Amino acid sequence: MEKIAIYPGTFDPITNGHIDVIERALKIFDKVVVVVARHPRKQTLFTEEERLELLRESLSRYENIEISITDKLTVEFARSVSARAIIRGIRAVSDFEYEFQIALMNRKLCPEVATIFLMPNEKYTYLNSSIIRELARYGADVSDFVPPCVSKKLKEKFTL
Repeated sequence: MEKIAIYPGTFDPITNGHIDVIERALKIFDKVVVVVARHPRKQTLFTEEERLELLRESLSRYENIEISITDKLTVEFARSVSARAIIRGIRAVSDFEYEFQIALMNRKLCPEVATIFLMPNEKYTYLNSSIIRELARYGADVSDFVPPCVSKKLKEKFTL
């Protein structure tokens, strides 16, 4: 039986920290479904289609990755793809406090799906999509923090 995990997020945009967590998850699971979670009230820089395309391009070198989008509860989506686990990246204690509450609720809703916390490489612990967007907005070079396609797309967004 194939071991499947999902890695949900907004991915606005995907960063090298996200990719590091995905690579770690691929060492544990046969397949990782990277899923863009729709948040109707959340304002994003990139459209859903742009985020999906950036994920496809950024993750194209991995064979056992699937990319999807959902507006379901995370545990419901996990169940729909027969996932055993939900992967969450933890950079700091503040991330853990929030993610721990969500993990406990998910366990209550769907006890057969575990939440797995993975820490990215320490060089990515300060990195998040909000910081990347802010740096790019001011014209800073973000190429060390994101895949080349994301860096290019951010430059396009902020030079309009």
